[in-house]
Amino acid sequence: MAEAIWSSDTGEAVYRSRDPVRNLRLRVHLQRITSSNYLHCQPAAQLGKDLIDLATFRPHPTASGHRPEEEEEEVVIGWQEKLFSQFEVDLYQNEAACQSPLDHQYRQEILKLEDSGGRKNRRIFTYTDSDRYTNLEEHCQKMTTAASEMPSFLVERMANVRRRRQDRRGTLGYKKHEHVLCTLKVDSNGVITVKPDFTGSKGPYRIETEGEKQELWKYTIDNVSSLAQPEEEEREQRVFKDLYGRHKEYLNSLVGTDFEMTTPGALRLFVNGEVVSAQGYEYDNLYVHFFVELPTSNWSSPAFQQLSGITQTCATKSRGMNNVAYFSYPFTFEASFLHEDESVDALPEWPVLYCEVLSLDFWQRYRVEGYGAVVLPATPGSHTLTVSTWRPLELSPVAELRRFFIGGSLELEDLSYVWIPGTFKGERLSRFGLRTETTGSVTFRLHCLQQSRAFMESSSLRKRMRSVLDRLEGFSQQSSIQNVLEAFRRARRRMQEARESLPQDLVSPSETSVS
Repeated sequence: MAEAIWSSDTGEAVYRSRDPVRNLRLRVHLQRITSSNYLHCQPAAQLGKDLIDLATFRPHPTASGHRPEEEEEEVVIGWQEKLFSQFEVDLYQNEAACQSPLDHQYRQEILKLEDSGGRKNRRIFTYTDSDRYTNLEEHCQKMTTAASEMPSFLVERMANVRRRRQDRRGTLGYKKHEHVLCTLKVDSNGVITVKPDFTGSKGPYRIETEGEKQELWKYTIDNVSSLAQPEEEEREQRVFKDLYGRHKEYLNSLVGTDFEMTTPGALRLFVNGEVVSAQGYEYDNLYVHFFVELPTSNWSSPAFQQLSGITQTCATKSRGMNNVAYFSYPFTFEASFLHEDESVDALPEWPVLYCEVLSLDFWQRYRVEGYGAVVLPATPGSHTLTVSTWRPLELSPVAELRRFFIGGSLELEDLSYVWIPGTFKGERLSRFGLRTETTGSVTFRLHCLQQSRAFMESSSLRKRMRSVLDRLEGFSQQSSIQNVLEAFRRARRRMQEARESLPQDLVSPSETSVS
């Protein structure tokens, strides 16, 4: 039977484990196949075959059934387990080569190994994080041919001088005779990186040595970590549960008992906002007056809460085709919603943010640059809103001259007229006769938080609060649809006015018939 196909994928593999890395065990099996020179020859009797049966090149077992020791080796290695190479054994037996406490520790371990019969590994050895990767080959060099040479005082001192002058970094032992079989890395998050990957069902990896004596070796890497017993897993789960419980108690101690809870059936809204910028306005030195209007029903705010604010005056900068004023003005407010009406038809209203943009001239006279309004987001999270603004317009040239030279312009007595006034009780709100001009826009950045106690109580209260939030979401969607329809109606009205202003001979019959 032909040999298994070689595995050529020697890239990294990443794993994640919750177990301590000290429980990890790797089994490395190394075997010499044959001299690589023979792999390029094919017997004449087997010219029809595509593969050579490598079993013919393997050494024959001895009478006891075991292979020679030089042909095959297998070791099981734990995390950061040190297996000394023959070079390190020869190195640390020389006390003059020991510089650090770790070197002296290795020396004591090697002396114990020599007393117990020597090291068990022959070709496979390991490097750990604690090893110093400097070129220490000079410590194994002898000055004479004597078998029992004792280094003289001058030899030891010269070795230290050469070591201090050495700048480049190398590897332990003779690098030309070493081959890295596997590299294992573990970080603090339990991520294990293995290069190359565990062999598993894949073929073995191959190593082909260079030089005059070319040889071919194969090796496999397997994970032989012992599985946890059921009682150990249960004990570990109890330990984790106790740890999480203690951590929860610690977090509760940080919050304390003074944490304010909402009343049952109420929804508290926190908004941390910022007036980011204003752009597209006619004059310079802008500032923004803004306020939040709460619906008259079911909404309230603390007595100390300020629902309005005025930004600083800011000069504009040219950004592309627009002049932009950057305010970065922070504000915050809090409001509570108490749901009382259980009827499905009762759609809750949501707070509205109004803004008024004004400009300031050299004589400290102000002009109204635009009005705008937007409904606050009904969902928690971060939101960036751009509010388009408009201002009342007079058709008389005198009004524009007065606005330019002495300031002042048409103003709204009630800013809520931009949206729907709170005092309005009818079914339809008419703005017939009000001429306006589109101006610039204001950008707000809002971070909304919602707190409700109903989610922590009985299922009936949770269902009730879920119904409230669903209606609020529907209200937000309905407001968006109303905005789109309003914009469409405005565009249609402007098109109609444009048609009326054209001469009759330029209007086609099909256009005049459009209603």
